[in-house]
Amino acid sequence: MHEDHRQAAEQHEHAARAHRTAAEHNEKGESEPGTWHAERALEYSDRAYKLAKEAHNKSGKIEEL
Repeated sequence: MHEDHRQAAEQHEHAARAHRTAAEHNEKGESEPGTWHAERALEYSDRAYKLAKEAHNKSGKIEEL
């Protein structure tokens, strides 16, 4: 279970980094690289959401002995 949460957090970190990079490019008027990084950020965010949802669902279940 901890591994699922760790993977979700890692994807969130990748998304945040890609968002910051996209913002930096957009501030410089570099729309093409900004768009590319924004798309990567969205992909990472989507993966992070799915992983977090799976981890949450697993953590709420009681394992049978």
